[in-house]
Amino acid sequence: MSSVYEMYQKQIMEHFRSPKNKGPLLGAHIIHKDSNPLCSDEIEFAVRLEKGKVAEAKFDGKGCAIAVSSASMLTERVHHLSLDEIRALNKDDVVQMVGVPLTPVRMKCATLALDVLQKGLKKHDESGGKGRQ
Repeated sequence: MSSVYEMYQKQIMEHFRSPKNKGPLLGAHIIHKDSNPLCSDEIEFAVRLEKGKVAEAKFDGKGCAIAVSSASMLTERVHHLSLDEIRALNKDDVVQMVGVPLTPVRMKCATLALDVLQKGLKKHDESGGKGRQ
């Protein structure tokens, strides 16, 4: 096993055991929750905006190590991003962030948080950016 692979595995387990930015977010402008029915991962993602950029991002929920760690990493990744930059994120960004090869089933786990965030952003856009979603 390569040292780079081991490093990313360690990072995944650190984010799983001690997730960053986990818990409710008061004053969130975007909140959305969804699940992965294949493995019962469930993630809620919340974002508070300031001047069109992410001022704070948090997640809550439960799931496997990949789902929880990718949600934790995503809260850090989107901090200070604009809404357009979040819209542009895709599964390749998640794969790079996670850093380990993912099977198709694990890909769903890894991208759940991004899917939830982008669905919440879409609802936010559809409401004209007014209120929580």
